[in-house]
Amino acid sequence: MKPSRPLLFLVLFLLAAPAALPQADSLFYRATDAYNEGAYQQAVDNYQQILESDQHSAALYYNLGNAYYKLGQIAPSIYYYEKALLLKPGDPEIRNNLAFARNMTLDAIQPLPETQISRWYNGLLYRFSIDQWAYMGIVCMFLFVMAYLAFYRLYQPNQKRIALISSLLFLGLCIVTTALAYLQRLEYRADQPAIIFAGEVTVRSEPNRGASEAFKLHEGTRVQVRDSLADWRKILLADGQSGWMPAEDLKLLKKF
Repeated sequence: MKPSRPLLFLVLFLLAAPAALPQADSLFYRATDAYNEGAYQQAVDNYQQILESDQHSAALYYNLGNAYYKLGQIAPSIYYYEKALLLKPGDPEIRNNLAFARNMTLDAIQPLPETQISRWYNGLLYRFSIDQWAYMGIVCMFLFVMAYLAFYRLYQPNQKRIALISSLLFLGLCIVTTALAYLQRLEYRADQPAIIFAGEVTVRSEPNRGASEAFKLHEGTRVQVRDSLADWRKILLADGQSGWMPAEDLKLLKKF
């Protein structure tokens, strides 16, 4: 893989962190220079200092992923590429580099096949973001009110009929778009992805070290966290397998 140079995302990072601009600017430039000179660990250290000051952006996570990949640390590289993708979904460079990093993992997990109805539903649900669906709902509600008022102010039967039909149509669209925003929000909250950081971890049938072994996982594998009990996490794989593993062996992606 040949990751894009960090400078490509510098402007986006600076726009995303105006509050701590002077210090973040200096650290970002130093990290960028270190990366371009091949001092990848120094670049990581500088990027991590920016994170410690509570500055976050897709650019920062993307560059961290690149630096860790160059260091041969697959789990951190996947972790930061995934975090970059959460903030900038669909970005082709992030997706491309993430795919290269995933090819370095040991676990080959085949997702469960989707039904046609499931593909259609997910395609519709994620056609737009939560905010976009919500904004469309607001616009449709505004148009519903306007059409409803027009229905009472117009006198021609044909015009009143058109206004009434339009108001009902906009009301229906408002309900649908608002429902889609709500459903996507529910799925977002239920979605708790994490990356395995241990070189190898034994996943067990119950949350204790004496329980029987369910399967093994290796660093860089993406899992879903479904439950917690003390220092244990119940995980679910894309192929439907589930089990319990120590919390210290994984890192949640949505923890910013």
